[in-house]
Amino acid sequence: MDYLQVDFRDKALFLELFGEDVFAVGGFIRDHLRQDPSEDVDILILKHPVEEIVAKLKPYGRVDLVGKSFGVIKFTREGKTYDIALPRIDRPKETFQRSHKDFQIIADPYLPLEKDLSRRDFRCNSIALRLADGRLFDPFNGQSDIKNKILRMTNPEAFPEDPLRVLRAARFASVLEFSLEPSIYELAQEIDLQGLSQERVNDELFRLLLNSAKPSRGLQEFFKLGVLKQLFPELYRLTLAIQDALFHPETDEFGHHTVWPHTLITVDQAARLARKFKLSRAKTLCLLLAALFHDIGKPPTAEWEYKNGRLVLTNKRHDILGEKITAKVFNRMKLFSWEGTDVRTITLNLIRCHHRPSELWQNREVITRKALNRLAADVDGEIDLLILLDVADRSGRSTKPIHDLDEAGRWLKEKFTELNVSRETIQPIVMGRHLLKLGVEPGPLMGKILKKIYELQLDNEFQTLEEGLEIAKKIVAKEQALGKRKNQKET
Repeated sequence: MDYLQVDFRDKALFLELFGEDVFAVGGFIRDHLRQDPSEDVDILILKHPVEEIVAKLKPYGRVDLVGKSFGVIKFTREGKTYDIALPRIDRPKETFQRSHKDFQIIADPYLPLEKDLSRRDFRCNSIALRLADGRLFDPFNGQSDIKNKILRMTNPEAFPEDPLRVLRAARFASVLEFSLEPSIYELAQEIDLQGLSQERVNDELFRLLLNSAKPSRGLQEFFKLGVLKQLFPELYRLTLAIQDALFHPETDEFGHHTVWPHTLITVDQAARLARKFKLSRAKTLCLLLAALFHDIGKPPTAEWEYKNGRLVLTNKRHDILGEKITAKVFNRMKLFSWEGTDVRTITLNLIRCHHRPSELWQNREVITRKALNRLAADVDGEIDLLILLDVADRSGRSTKPIHDLDEAGRWLKEKFTELNVSRETIQPIVMGRHLLKLGVEPGPLMGKILKKIYELQLDNEFQTLEEGLEIAKKIVAKEQALGKRKNQKET
């Protein structure tokens, strides 16, 4: 294909300002050729110095110069942002550990188009389209790779110079559902990833999880490319930890019964459920991270035990240890809040409690409101996410796709509704301001009393403020009496 007609909101403006020197490049063109158009437009402008580009754009919107030497501009007009670049070359710095920032990036507006395209990571991303007439420039035959659904390196010699490309290879393979050319695996084993900024690593992982129909595809590429071993050793250990085939018949592509294939299937099932129930991006990330790390505590807790006349591999309290291990991973990732959501706390709660729904299902004949209160409080009200994780985990023994809650998941969701337990009902009824009126000053004693009262609320001892205040009065009186006796002994 030599020509392709594309359109986007401000195309006419760019043509008016830059004529035949403005091109759409990269993923925008790739996705149009895949017949899956993206709204994110990357613009390349030739033969115009950065100062001239900025001056021409300023009357029409906000212009942010990311880096003058980089030749990268963010142009925002009526809420839409365009990444605009000049042709450039990337020269690696001589460093022992190379990070994504260890490059001398030189912008040159008069650099030939093909020279700029040659620095890009994969051939499918090394295609440009001239906006003036729709002509495609494809010097590396990227269209063939798109047709054949394969990722091939644009410049194999330069590929190792940017370690982030290893993670991008996995993400593109997952999101685009492309295969990788075999030589990428060989090159990746020799690339040191330790110098990559954690922010960029997180970005690649999150985009892989959130934008893939089957995130397992990219996660398996992380394993095969050496990303797990270098950057996520805790996950790498799952590929080495065996499971009892009687309880976990799932295997990896090599036929091994390890924790890793169960983890991959669980993540895929969780992704399907997130789409089914239309979770927000942040809540989807919480669910998928919980699915990815939910069995991280299995390798160090593995033990053989005799049960029913046979040796069985057990992993007692792996959920509790798993929360602690994941917390350390999140510390390394500097992962706390994301898009306004406390991803860290929510995910850790889900991991710690991921076995509890199944335990309730097994004891469903004697279930109490107290048990549901406790569980809801332990996950800070994220009941729906916990149910989805439980269903995904249970479905992680089979590659058969799930698209809704199973029987146990439906039962638990209905039980929470029937017994009126929700995020709202587990909020503390008696607050500090109520204790102030009872003569309790702010401090450790108030905190101690509030904790006792809340425990009783979760135990279903009271459900209204009036009932709670009656209990509070008794506890306050008891604590005050204890305080008086203590003071008398001291005097």
